[in-house]
Amino acid sequence: MLTYYFHPLSSFCWKALIALYENDTPFTPHILHLQDAEVRAKFAKISPMGKMPALADGDKAAWEASVVIEYLDQNHPGKTRFIPADLREALEVRRMDRVLDLYIHEQMQKIVGDRLRPEDKRDSFGVAEARTRIERGYDYLESALPASGWACGPAFTLADCAAAPALFYANVLVPIGNRARVAAYFQRLTQRPSIARVLEEARPYFKYFPGDELS
Repeated sequence: MLTYYFHPLSSFCWKALIALYENDTPFTPHILHLQDAEVRAKFAKISPMGKMPALADGDKAAWEASVVIEYLDQNHPGKTRFIPADLREALEVRRMDRVLDLYIHEQMQKIVGDRLRPEDKRDSFGVAEARTRIERGYDYLESALPASGWACGPAFTLADCAAAPALFYANVLVPIGNRARVAAYFQRLTQRPSIARVLEEARPYFKYFPGDELS
């Protein structure tokens, strides 16, 4: 049995959880509370950098959300394949995954992380820079997304698992605005059953989000 180590509020944990739900992959959920030193020490044996999420499969472990999803695709495949068999298509999916993680997802986390700092340690310049990068990321998506379907075409892939949490939280902080393709794509994402399930399970934890946008 697979064990998935995560927290329901964590955006990168959503990314791999979507893949688990997408294929109805059997697993044991293990919610982490990493503020506990003993929990952190035990988790470090599974994820050496101490970062969520991680997936334990017997004596094997996969960590980092994209790697977890590729591990599932290779070792526990289901009806949805997250990496296309065609090498050119696979490269496009991985590229879009990187765009979403680096230019939207991680920038969103910089803004959230800054809110958690003491007032005298905050980085207004870094936050402004992160907001600008998110806007650029939205602009790229507006030009790159197809008019229908998913991030890289008709098939739901790793890129869509990346997009759902990135756009959900980023839109709270830096609204998508009048970018029609991005807005329509985001709506399609939230209506997909695997993603809707992740959002619903996270809802009780929204009160812990640093800010009043989700309350």
